[in-house]
Amino acid sequence: MSEQQAIIVPQISSFPGHEARSRAIVRWLVQQNIIEQQLTTCGRSFNKMAYGIAPGARRVVSHPHLLPFDQSVRGLEIVYKRCIFTPQQGFLEEAGCPQCRQEIGEALFDSLEEWMPGHTDNFICPECGHEDDINGFLFLQPCGFSNLGFIFNNWAAAAFKPSFLDEFAERLGYPVSLVQVEC
Repeated sequence: MSEQQAIIVPQISSFPGHEARSRAIVRWLVQQNIIEQQLTTCGRSFNKMAYGIAPGARRVVSHPHLLPFDQSVRGLEIVYKRCIFTPQQGFLEEAGCPQCRQEIGEALFDSLEEWMPGHTDNFICPECGHEDDINGFLFLQPCGFSNLGFIFNNWAAAAFKPSFLDEFAERLGYPVSLVQVEC
């Protein structure tokens, strides 16, 4: 069975106070018994340290029988640096302007060379001049651009419930994207 990830990404490039907010999210997830309180070696990267899955995770997914309780890689990892979160396989790099509705994917993805090191959070539409945080543009496939990301290893097949994603976004204070990745 191939590994996959469900990544929850706030739709803001530079999340203010991202480390403090992530600690609040972890506390909430622990209180809900969705993840374990202590880090263990159930991750995929970051020295394999992650927050393990807990029994309450069954309540926040549509297919609880697909949760990775029996897998060695099954934990929540948190990314605290600016990152581009996209599906690794089959990502089309197509984007549109919310103002003029023109296809601007090539220019937008070329601009990531300026976005990645933090020179800017914004993108300007080459067709109409509309400027917004890069996350404000339209993407055909879910993706995210932020300095904060929550990677749930091998949880994607279980499918987060919309109500959980809504509450996650409310607690973050920003809309979120759910990026599905096959590893």
